[in-house]
Amino acid sequence: MEKIKAVFKHDRFAERAGIELVSMAEGRAVVQMRVTPEHWNGLGSAHGGAIFTLADFAFAVASNSYGTVAVAVNVSITYQKAVAAGVLRAEAREISKNHKLGTYTVAITDEQGEIVALFQGLAYRKNEKLPV
Repeated sequence: MEKIKAVFKHDRFAERAGIELVSMAEGRAVVQMRVTPEHWNGLGSAHGGAIFTLADFAFAVASNSYGTVAVAVNVSITYQKAVAAGVLRAEAREISKNHKLGTYTVAITDEQGEIVALFQGLAYRKNEKLPV
C-alpha cells in the first residue's frame, strides 16, 4: 500500500487543489479537502469542478489500489447541496470488480456528515503495474 500511496503523492492537480489522502485499502479510499475561497465559484460556494476533482481522486486511488493501472471510462456526479467552507470528505467504495472493469461509488460529505454529492465511476483495469 505504501508504494501505491507514493504514486498518488505525485498527483500535482490533486496537490494543487489541496486534496489529502486520508486512508486506503483494496477497493477503498478516503480523501479530504478544506474548501477555501480558491475553490469558490462565482456564487461563493465550492465550484462543482473542485468537488468533482475530490471525488475523482478518491475514485482513482480506490480503483488503482490493487497495484495495477485502472483508468476511468465513465463517471457521473450528482450534487445534493452547496457548501462554502469547511472540510469535504470523499469516501470511495468498490461495488464490483472483474479482470477488466471495476465499479465504484464515492460519497462526498461535509463536516456534519451530510451528503454534498454522489459520484459513480466505471474503471477499465489494465494489466500493467503502477509505476512505483
